[in-house]
Amino acid sequence: MRLSPVRRVPGGRAPRSPGDVSATPILSPVSGADVAEDGWSWGSRLLFLFVCVVWGFNFLFVRVGLSDATALWLALLRAAIGAGAAAVLLTAVRGWGRLDRAGRRDAILLGIPNTAAFYALLFVAIQTVLPGVAAVLTYTFPLWVALLSPAVLGHRLGVRQWLALGAGFFGVALVAQVGSVAANGLSATPVLELLGSAVAWAVGTVVFQRRFDRSQMLEANAFQLIGGSVALLALVALLAPTPLPTFAPSLDISLVWLGILGTALAYSIWFDLLGRTRAATLSAYAFLVPVVALAGSVVFFGEHLVALQVVGVGLVLVSIYGLGRSAARERSGPPGRPRREERPPPAPPGPAKVDTPPFGTSSSISSWGARSYRGSGWPLPCPRTPRNPRRLPPPRS
Repeated sequence: MRLSPVRRVPGGRAPRSPGDVSATPILSPVSGADVAEDGWSWGSRLLFLFVCVVWGFNFLFVRVGLSDATALWLALLRAAIGAGAAAVLLTAVRGWGRLDRAGRRDAILLGIPNTAAFYALLFVAIQTVLPGVAAVLTYTFPLWVALLSPAVLGHRLGVRQWLALGAGFFGVALVAQVGSVAANGLSATPVLELLGSAVAWAVGTVVFQRRFDRSQMLEANAFQLIGGSVALLALVALLAPTPLPTFAPSLDISLVWLGILGTALAYSIWFDLLGRTRAATLSAYAFLVPVVALAGSVVFFGEHLVALQVVGVGLVLVSIYGLGRSAARERSGPPGRPRREERPPPAPPGPAKVDTPPFGTSSSISSWGARSYRGSGWPLPCPRTPRNPRRLPPPRS
């Protein structure tokens, strides 16, 4: 029996049989798990540098805003202003209508970890921790993204990436002065709050890339900010409805920076890049944010670190940068070797299946006992007899 050639579809992949569940995703639908990474233009690099600078100064403006508002109120105001500005921006670029009802629901739910939990834990912790150290602990976020990516996105970690993760978490222990009783040692509560905010942001990031593709990112960002604002409003009403914020000029400037620049504009750039860059790679490139926050905190708040904390900051930054470089090296591979995403999947075990058409399929009879399957060009045997069989003489005895 001859085998018919594999029929191809426009995407270049062979069609799967209805019973094939070998590629069933962890989350459904899978939109951005296999991200085809595009090279960044100089414009994209400048925009990402803008995001890093804005987010670095976010920690300073949070500290300023906390003098006129409680942590939960400031988090709510930032999320609400960011949601409104993101909606205006989305209207300007005509980005509405990319999500269906399920997509809008999922984006709103993702606002709980990505906005509500992240902002609430971060702002509460910054009340007792200076911006520089808070930024370093919060930006362990790329380490958590790297840990979550294999399970959620299927992006495996190499030996170098595991070593970078170990160095990064050791640096976190040095920055936090774990076990230290010195004046510079941090208490456990704000450290856990900052690490919790990093984990919440990491969960939101990897699930976002799993759930939405690039064309849906901006609209999903607007809906997740709306969902986070609603969740923060519930937290404020239940836990700390009073005292109300005092809208002094310092708070107004902080809200403009945090809500419009640091949330609406920066998040739009971030999620656009997330639609075409691996989550672990993109988050690792944000190692510049704690550098900016540390420099600003030293200049404006007089923050200083002891020697071990300086070493810890260096380990965290080197590990984050190492994660990004390792991911880029793994993505490109040796010269002449295809990318990992482009390599064909291994053949499933077991005997090969014969791709034969059903006998009831419309076809043209070409000769005795054979038919030509439409579209394949291969003659396949068929037990059916022709309509007008030729009478043969009886066999001789």
